[in-house]
Amino acid sequence: MPPTIHNHKARRDYFIGETYEAGLALKGVEVKSLRAAKVSIEEAFARVERGECWLYNAHIQPYEFGNRWNVDPLRPRRLLLHKKEIDRLSGQLITKGMALLPLQIYFNDKGLAKVTIGVGKGKTQVDKRETIKRKEADREVNRAIADQMKRKG
Repeated sequence: MPPTIHNHKARRDYFIGETYEAGLALKGVEVKSLRAAKVSIEEAFARVERGECWLYNAHIQPYEFGNRWNVDPLRPRRLLLHKKEIDRLSGQLITKGMALLPLQIYFNDKGLAKVTIGVGKGKTQVDKRETIKRKEADREVNRAIADQMKRKG
């Protein structure tokens, strides 16, 4: 099973609200690179333009044996969504500070490339610090519970 590519930067820098699953329109050799996990979506974002949703800055490395069939690694790629979903997304993106971000790319059980995109609102530096503090507190609690379990057992 091909690996799932995650965008850790999106969850760190944004509060993610609604998420959508979209198909990804790829060329043949891009699929082979995607199956080999030669993809980076850390800097990627999506936009709604003229009734279609597009993914920008997703770097899919050219396939090693693709020679003349290789395409531009940073080319915009169309996201396949229903018209109602696109209308809903464009309505949410009108709000100031909202962004459309890819959270992960994976292959479903039918072998189709899918992208999970989320509507996010940017975090401030203070929000990021609070998130880090909360994670550290959770880790400490889990360690304390694990220590107690070791002592009992």
